Amino acid sequence: MAVAEASFTQGNLMRHVSMMSFTASLGLMAVFVVDLIDIIFISMLGQEALAAAAGYASTVMFFASAVNIGLSVAAGALVSRAVGSDDEVDAREFATSVAVLSIVVGIILPLLALPNIQGILSLLGATGEVAEKAAQYLWIILPTTMISGLSMTTVAVLRAYGDGSRAMYPALSGGAANGLLDPIFIFALGLGLPGAAIATVVARFVTLGMALYPVVTRYQAFSKPRPQCIKRDATIATRIAIPAVLGTVATPVGTAIVTREMAKYGTDAVAGMAVISRIIPVVFSVVLALSGAIGPIIGQNYGAGQMDRVKEAFCDALKFVGIYVILAAALLFLLREPISGLFDATGMTKTLIFLFCGPLALASFFNGAIFVANASFNNLGHPGYSTLINWGRNTLGTWPLVIWAGATWGAPGVLIGQAIGGVIFAGLAVMLGLRVIAKPEEDLIPIGFKYQEDRIHTLCNRCGR
Repeated sequence: MAVAEASFTQGNLMRHVSMMSFTASLGLMAVFVVDLIDIIFISMLGQEALAAAAGYASTVMFFASAVNIGLSVAAGALVSRAVGSDDEVDAREFATSVAVLSIVVGIILPLLALPNIQGILSLLGATGEVAEKAAQYLWIILPTTMISGLSMTTVAVLRAYGDGSRAMYPALSGGAANGLLDPIFIFALGLGLPGAAIATVVARFVTLGMALYPVVTRYQAFSKPRPQCIKRDATIATRIAIPAVLGTVATPVGTAIVTREMAKYGTDAVAGMAVISRIIPVVFSVVLALSGAIGPIIGQNYGAGQMDRVKEAFCDALKFVGIYVILAAALLFLLREPISGLFDATGMTKTLIFLFCGPLALASFFNGAIFVANASFNNLGHPGYSTLINWGRNTLGTWPLVIWAGATWGAPGVLIGQAIGGVIFAGLAVMLGLRVIAKPEEDLIPIGFKYQEDRIHTLCNRCGR
């Protein structure tokens, strides 16, 4: 068994940030690649209804994933803080409590959703054969929500212990399994869309196995579940998880607003935005993974009481994302012609691709800054700020600006307005993040550790600790 050493409380912080970001991005990239492979294989069946059904099913699954993401954020924040304060008992109990919570939630969600799945799909606009196929797909996948949730929680625990490399393997293994099984179930066995669902279910079990093995054998990160401690920890965990869930749900709202405004300028404009939405996860996966990557670094140092290193990690993360975005934007600029050719882009589609592969790619820095700030909010005990920033950025920081810029510059203006909103809210997020770091105990949401320290240990004594 490895001792729970707070590896991020010493050493070069920029190296820690770089290592965690790159390893996290590889796991995230695997998820995006698998999603793309699924779409390609399903489209090869030549039935538009199947592709549409997969789209509706993905929308429903997103909300279940959002809950799991929120719980994984809570696990990472609580365990990393305990590891930083050199409290292995607390680390194990927090990990165990959130794992149990993810299993319970993963059972309840399908029990609530599946009996009402036709009504849910109808609200999303699915009808007829499309709704029937989507429901069939969801009846296979949704019952494994607890497997997915437990996997996310376990991976977050690995990152909380500072083991970024082992935290990367579950997603890579699950992605490989899904990619290999898709053609077998979809084509060789002739199962079609249900085959894609079965492949995803098998991949979820592979992901969980790869996550649990190092957590159990190397760190023994879980303890025997104790009802009193689970009740105690659930209260703290949900105060982190619920704002994280709400913040995650804000993103598709902003995307829907931008899509709606872009649709006013024709199918070429929507096609251009669709291409850009496929470029971003590939090129900027490191940026997208940043919040989960640096969270454990901030959490461990906060737990150790090293607020100077918390601030240094925050600033180093901003420097890292700045350097990465400049390099990635330069590469996109050099490859803008081949990229547009790859998608056979012409007219407005090509114009938007060139705009993004030019100056607008640099705006990804501001999205990265928001992710860095969110990591500080979640791990310093103030996740409500993350919710406020995300919803503000995807509503007030999107709708009025894309309308104004679209009226001024047409379809390119929609993307410009969205970027301006990112600049504004990134500035607010960074200022608020620095304020929280300077005075973490003086804020609106006193979840935390110092605020309830005596009460926590009193409750734990009743658990037999």
